[in-house]
Amino acid sequence: MKLFIAGLATETNTFSPMPTGLADYYRVRGVPETDPNSFEAAMSVWKRMAREYGWNLIESLCAYAPPAGITPRPVYESLRDEILADLKAAVPVDAVLVNLHGAMVADGYDDCEGDILQRIRDRVGPGVPVGAELDPHSHLTRAMVKHATALVLYKEFPHTDFAERAADLFHIIAETARGKIRPAMGVFDLKMINSYFTTLQPMKGFVDRIKAMEGKDNILSISLAFGFPYADVPELGSKMLVITDAQAQRSLSLAKELGLELIRMRDKTRPLFLTVSEGIERALGVAGGPVVLSDGSDNPGGGAPGDSTFVLRALLEKGVEHAGLALLWDPIVVQMALDVGDGARLNVRLGGKMGPMSGDPLDLGCTVIRARKDVKQRFSGAVGTIGDAAALRVGSIDIVVASKRSQARSPDVFTELGVDPLSKKILVVKSRNHFRAEFEKIAKEIHYLAAEGALTPDYTKVPYTRIQRPKWPLDRDAHAEFGL
Repeated sequence: MKLFIAGLATETNTFSPMPTGLADYYRVRGVPETDPNSFEAAMSVWKRMAREYGWNLIESLCAYAPPAGITPRPVYESLRDEILADLKAAVPVDAVLVNLHGAMVADGYDDCEGDILQRIRDRVGPGVPVGAELDPHSHLTRAMVKHATALVLYKEFPHTDFAERAADLFHIIAETARGKIRPAMGVFDLKMINSYFTTLQPMKGFVDRIKAMEGKDNILSISLAFGFPYADVPELGSKMLVITDAQAQRSLSLAKELGLELIRMRDKTRPLFLTVSEGIERALGVAGGPVVLSDGSDNPGGGAPGDSTFVLRALLEKGVEHAGLALLWDPIVVQMALDVGDGARLNVRLGGKMGPMSGDPLDLGCTVIRARKDVKQRFSGAVGTIGDAAALRVGSIDIVVASKRSQARSPDVFTELGVDPLSKKILVVKSRNHFRAEFEKIAKEIHYLAAEGALTPDYTKVPYTRIQRPKWPLDRDAHAEFGL
């Protein structure tokens, strides 16, 4: 058997002021099998499994960029065409696996994943199984479903199961290539924009239950596509996907059954969001610490700049002591800290670089706790870089500033720069929910803030103009046809 693998992904926030240019894409040929990052992990798994199966492996490009704005057309087409050229040189192949995202948008392409899957299908023909792993913040478009043999999405948010789902997809495609199964995908559109925090109930129970259903009664895989709420594209929204072995009607009926269940709990799948003042006061009222506050409105993992000052300003104005904040994107300040070194005093103009959604910059006197090149954070078995970074102390507030737009996913972002997170009363993290997998291990409590910023948690305030309607919660009668 000859297996072709590749990867191309970013998550596109069509409202973001941050462009996604060619320099933003990390490109590698030959992903590592030890310490891969979260995007490389799927191809790393496929390489290992192909070797175990004794298959001939053709490994193409792996390219990915952090979430930001729309990718220019020439950039997307050059990356896509590099993969397609490798595939053309490799055919005939027995199977194709691609690691995508599901919410990548380029100039002229609302659905990059559907486009690349169609072009892959055109090159390999109708009989070759083509599988793709997707992030659950995927739009799961009709083109994706039409041109793939099987699509498997991560189930967890925080995304801790990317390697397990890669293995699931490999097994489905391998058994299809051997002629032992015939995957049939069924999709149900929930007509909904929502968030699904799978470490919290009721979503935790829902995910546990669909996992238990897989491998029984000819059910090969069940996935929920959350949709990515900050993309103004026609097929935005949540969808339920079921794959059975050759039972197309059952796939459709089960997808609808599970989708209606999610619709019924539509008001319960999101956590409570507090104002900044409420969050700080609640944290200060807790005995001990640290209390973790999520500033998801400035989450670089959703395409926000990562340089907003709203929460930091509130901490300073309220005179909060023993707090930490990470990660604030400001490469200029990082370079200044590296230049002067550990222990030096600096006067800096911090954050607030990218416009009104970032707030005003803060003029602060600070001490450099530690400044280092290429700082790493580990999370869920993967490793990622936050670039060059520095920890700055203002009073008793420690601020971790990074040169790379990255969300804080692990306490490593503090400890690697000389800050003890356990000594803090409050830890503010610029992340919507991925932080939870690692920070939950040390947090006294966790609360979510509805701060000002690029990523409002109130989807009725997102200025959509192109999405297909009706959609809940924009249209309160979106589920009237179901009596809901």
